[in-house]
Amino acid sequence: MDVYRSGDWVYAQTPAKLNLFFEVLAKRADGFHEIETLMVPIGLHDSLALCASLPGQDEPQPSAVALDARWASPGLEAAFGPLPAPADNLVTRALKLLQKRSGVRRGAQVRLIKRIPSAAGLGGGSSDAAAALRLANVAWQVNWSDDRLNEVAVELGSDVPFFLQPGAAVCRGRGELIEPLGALPTMHYVVVRPPEGLSTPAVFKAGRPADKPRSLQWTLAALRSGDVGGLARGLFNRLEPAAASLTGWINRLREEFQRAGAIAAQMSGSGSSYFGLCHHAGHARAIAARLRCRRLGHVYVATG
Repeated sequence: MDVYRSGDWVYAQTPAKLNLFFEVLAKRADGFHEIETLMVPIGLHDSLALCASLPGQDEPQPSAVALDARWASPGLEAAFGPLPAPADNLVTRALKLLQKRSGVRRGAQVRLIKRIPSAAGLGGGSSDAAAALRLANVAWQVNWSDDRLNEVAVELGSDVPFFLQPGAAVCRGRGELIEPLGALPTMHYVVVRPPEGLSTPAVFKAGRPADKPRSLQWTLAALRSGDVGGLARGLFNRLEPAAASLTGWINRLREEFQRAGAIAAQMSGSGSSYFGLCHHAGHARAIAARLRCRRLGHVYVATG
C-alpha cells in the first residue's frame, strides 16, 4: 500500500484480498477462531485521502475526525446498500483509536471512495482501516514503526494487520500473526460478488473447526513457483460449506465458474464473493464476459 502526498493531503489506494487457502483450526477462549490462511492483495481498490487538522487551543479532547464516505457510483450503492454512518465506519474507528493510543490531538478530514463490495470476504473495510492508520501516521507525524501500528490494527479486526504490510502473506493466530511472502509470480483471477452478502460471524457460527487440518504446504509451494495447475489443486476454504448452508449463491457460483472454464474456483474469506483462477489475462477476460452474461452480480477481473 503506497502512501503519497499532494499539498496538505495524503492518499492511498486500498486493495481487496483473496484467500487462496483458509483453514479453521480451533475456537479460542476469546471467542475468535485460530486460523491459517494464505491471502493475496488484488488490483481492486478503494481510495482514501486524509488531511490533518490542528487541535483547538483550549480543547482537552482530540479534534474531530470528519469522514465523507461514498460509493464510487450510484449503481454500487444500489447493489450493496448504504455505507455505515461515519461514526461506525472502521476508518473513523481506526483514527480515533490511533488518537487514543498515541496521545495525538490533531483531527482529520477524510474522503473514502468505495469500490470493493461489502459483506463479500474481500477485506474492503479492513483495508480501508489499515490505510487510515498509515495515512494518519504520516499526516499527524506520529511516525510509529510498523510493529506499533500493528498493535493498533489488531484491536480493529483480524484482517487489518495483513493490509499494513505489502504483498501476499500467510496469516495465523486469529489473523494477526503475519508471515510476508515477498515477491511472487502474478496470478490472474475473476471475482464475482453475488447479489447477496454474508455476515462473517454467521458463517463462522455455521461452520466448525477441522478435525484433521489441511496442510498449506502444497498451496504455498505452487504459488511461489507460479505453478497454476498446482495452485488450482491447492485452493481450499474450510468456511465454504458453512457459507453454502446460508445461501444458495455459493453452490451456484461454483457451478457457473466450472461451466465458464475456470481452472479452479472457490469462495474468498467468509464470502459471499467467489473467485476463479485463470491461465492468463485473456483467459480471465473471456471468463468474466461469460459470467457477466449470466447476471450473477458484480464481476471483476483482477491480478494478484
